[in-house]
Amino acid sequence: MIVFNGIENVTGDFRGAFVTIGNFDGVHLSHQFICRKLAAEAKNAVTKSLVITFEPHPKMILHPDIRPFYLITTLDERLKLLEDCSIDSAVVIPFTLEYSRMTAEQFVRESLVKKLAIKKIIVGHDYTFGRGKNGNSDYLISSGRELGFAVEVIDAFKVEDDIVSSTLIRNLIIKGDFKKVTNLLGRCYNVKGIVVKGHGRGVGLGFPTANLKPEKELLPEPGIYATYAFWRGNRYAAAVNIGAKPTFADYISTFEVFLLDFTGDLLGEKIDVHFVEKLRDIIKFDSPEKLKKQIAADVQKVRSMLL
Repeated sequence: MIVFNGIENVTGDFRGAFVTIGNFDGVHLSHQFICRKLAAEAKNAVTKSLVITFEPHPKMILHPDIRPFYLITTLDERLKLLEDCSIDSAVVIPFTLEYSRMTAEQFVRESLVKKLAIKKIIVGHDYTFGRGKNGNSDYLISSGRELGFAVEVIDAFKVEDDIVSSTLIRNLIIKGDFKKVTNLLGRCYNVKGIVVKGHGRGVGLGFPTANLKPEKELLPEPGIYATYAFWRGNRYAAAVNIGAKPTFADYISTFEVFLLDFTGDLLGEKIDVHFVEKLRDIIKFDSPEKLKKQIAADVQKVRSMLL
């Protein structure tokens, strides 16, 4: 997949493409449906498929007071997932306050028609764009009739009774409901991070953990989780502790990973953690020995679930 930084840099061989537009945070099942449909239709029409997306997320620019702002995917993850949908190209538009002032009409006429000469656009039913969000599917349909491009609007995508959306998935991740998250994403939610030095308490308890500095702000509520940990192409079943250590009167939240059947030093290494299920809440134990017994039980549960 070819990636362009800004519409002005799109090459001429992508004029006349079939396009879709959106933030695509998470590239969840609804996004995947639209993108795979786009790729298939473009291929049948003997033209290119083009995804237009934004970086950073518009809300981070328009509402900087809302912190932290949780994103399901990094830009690199988003682009890789779009590529997995057989998309030919992605255009990443740098989103700024100045860019946010562009009207829906300016975007359609200058970007979609003059620059890209699109043949067709596919969007979700609730997509809005342009200054004040004045552009929507109805506006695109009327513009398409006037300016000569086709428009297809996709109805809400459901899994069972849930309309799949990035907002719903973010809320489920925070709650730690990873069974449902996996069903809506079509994969496990993952968090990558570099292993940094910790206090070494895990070694003393017989369960040495890797203290992860996560790349994402979107983390589940404090608790113990069954996960898979990927390191240097290898997959390990892993138990993850997110939160404080009340047994040791340590109330600083950390992200600690215990890889089953692993020996070695992971300091400075990057680990990719994929969440499967929440096991339990964090609780305070009367002694380190009782905590050690509970950790052993947690690890055994992870082993029986994932191995």
